[in-house]
Amino acid sequence: MMKKIVILGSTGSIGTQALDICARHPDRFQVVGLAAGNNLDLVRKQISQFRPKQVAVAKEEDARQLRELFSKEKIEISSGTDGNCSLVKNSDADLVISAIVGAAGLRPTMVAIESGKTVALANKESLVI
Repeated sequence: MMKKIVILGSTGSIGTQALDICARHPDRFQVVGLAAGNNLDLVRKQISQFRPKQVAVAKEEDARQLRELFSKEKIEISSGTDGNCSLVKNSDADLVISAIVGAAGLRPTMVAIESGKTVALANKESLVI
């Protein structure tokens, strides 16, 4: 069965490793959402490779650049914590990998739990807080 995945923190160490596994097993995993910080070059490559339905980035100016770049694609691109939360809530993901560094990962992780999604937690701050 195909697992639909959202990766919060897709450009970090955990996120890139998760995407590597998804790339090696395209028959088992479909990336439906990516949330990234400020590494616009890497998230642009990830979007091109995985074609997610939704993407969230830290800054609105980066979101605007991505919207222009991928204007012919049907990708919803948002920004900030609200963008991360919307991505999680509105996705059809079976699994949310929460790998956003620090307290910034708490809200989207809570939204994933409240939405009934399975969470793979790679963010210790969300546990501590």
